[in-house]
Amino acid sequence: MELTPASTAAEIIAHLRTLGSEENRRGMLRYGIRIDRALGIPHGVQRDIAKKIKRNHERAFELWATGIMEAQFIASVTADPKRFTADNARAWAAEFDSWDIVDGVSDLFVDTDHWRELIDEFAADEREFVRRTAFAMLCWATVHRKKEPDLTFAGYLQLIEKHSDDSRNFVKKAVNWALRTIGKRSMALHAPALALAEKLAASTNRTARWIGRDAARELSNPKTLERLAKKSMS
Repeated sequence: MELTPASTAAEIIAHLRTLGSEENRRGMLRYGIRIDRALGIPHGVQRDIAKKIKRNHERAFELWATGIMEAQFIASVTADPKRFTADNARAWAAEFDSWDIVDGVSDLFVDTDHWRELIDEFAADEREFVRRTAFAMLCWATVHRKKEPDLTFAGYLQLIEKHSDDSRNFVKKAVNWALRTIGKRSMALHAPALALAEKLAASTNRTARWIGRDAARELSNPKTLERLAKKSMS
């Protein structure tokens, strides 16, 4: 079946089912990905499908409603961020049950006008995958929102510190990811991010200490510093 922008949600799902792989599903388990809703289709293939079918906001919600992981990722790529509301984001985030769908869909949330509001709200949420969403969004915003002033991201270091004691695996890894990403955005952000990493590394809290040590290691790496120096000169 050749997919086109005119393809219906039902046709896309039928095509996805022909691409599923049990071997890929088992491989996903090794990375801590839940597979009960997954067909086992590589992300590259999913992105290729999204490019073929192009953006269709209504169809994206039909794809999401199937509950199939790959269909939900494709939904996030083909939804219209200008029409995607904060309530839409809340509803989708409430269904998150695996780190990979969080990280994939968070990219859409960052493209909406509500991204800052959602980061704060999701970080305050006690649900593990919703809180992870806040820090995944922070990572994507740091990378993709190039026109946003560095001061915005410097302000989020306080949020990182606040949740650096959350020992849940998928939260602490996202908090660490956000700290490292902010520190690598620019020379201006590197110093305060590294300072926070070193502060956390000296913490009496085990989780904060792990986050800080790992981030400090990367932010102090000569290759990281070299890339930042080149970026600041370009």
